[in-house]
Amino acid sequence: MAFRHSSVSKHIKSGVSNSNERLEFLGDAILGSVVAHFLFMKFPFRDEGFLTKMRSRIVSRQNINKLAVKLGIESFIIKINDAGPGFKSMNGDALEAFIGAIYLDKGYKVAQNFVLNRIIKIHVDLDQVENNDLDFKSKMIEWSQRYKKQMRFELIGEEGKGHEKFYTVNLLISGEINGTGKGFSKKIAEQMAAEAACGKLGI
Repeated sequence: MAFRHSSVSKHIKSGVSNSNERLEFLGDAILGSVVAHFLFMKFPFRDEGFLTKMRSRIVSRQNINKLAVKLGIESFIIKINDAGPGFKSMNGDALEAFIGAIYLDKGYKVAQNFVLNRIIKIHVDLDQVENNDLDFKSKMIEWSQRYKKQMRFELIGEEGKGHEKFYTVNLLISGEINGTGKGFSKKIAEQMAAEAACGKLGI
């Protein structure tokens, strides 16, 4: 099921199909949890902003797609022969679905070991991830200007007082939410939202 793309799925009931989309949803959550715990233990003296940035970069759609290709996931995917836009994140989606399947079949510990020992420790260079300090906000602005899209940030949450304020920001393109970011400043939250949008759009 983890490798069954929606292009070959069949509807079961109530709009649910026998594709890997539900497993992808579950695997995405498991992956985020494992990476968050790994970074928390790996960097005991770094703040929340750093940990959030590192996790976001590791589990970004763009990075997960690349990792899936490195692992050879594409050779297992059941799909129709098409190269349309709906296939852009197919490999990454299947990897997340596979993680979700491991969790269901073998439990959290086995899924955690798979993510750490087969993905993170072999294919993720933490120094490179940390030093790859891209300005995602500028990338999104350039992209929106190139394709003549209306882009704006929307502050949707503000918690705490003084220097302890925590912000939540959405990035909207033509009125549609394409990324959400959180941080202890509006600037950080906007960068996180822009990074999420870059991952979603494959920029």
